[in-house]
Amino acid sequence: MFLTELAPALQKLIQQPVAFASGFVSGVLHLNLNEEPLSQWLEKQGYNPTSNNSSVTKNSDRPQSINID
Repeated sequence: MFLTELAPALQKLIQQPVAFASGFVSGVLHLNLNEEPLSQWLEKQGYNPTSNNSSVTKNSDRPQSINID
């Protein structure tokens, strides 16, 4: 049961070990893909990050309104 949950991650690890390891390390270290020099390196590698993450962070900084009936 536990192995079936890990099967997709293990398949990605076997298919592309360097990409999997770098993604895992960037997640553990909480690296922002839009910051320098990481973004320059990603552009050289051919990766173009989308700007969806920046819109989420901008909205989370603002106060939220709630309606209570």
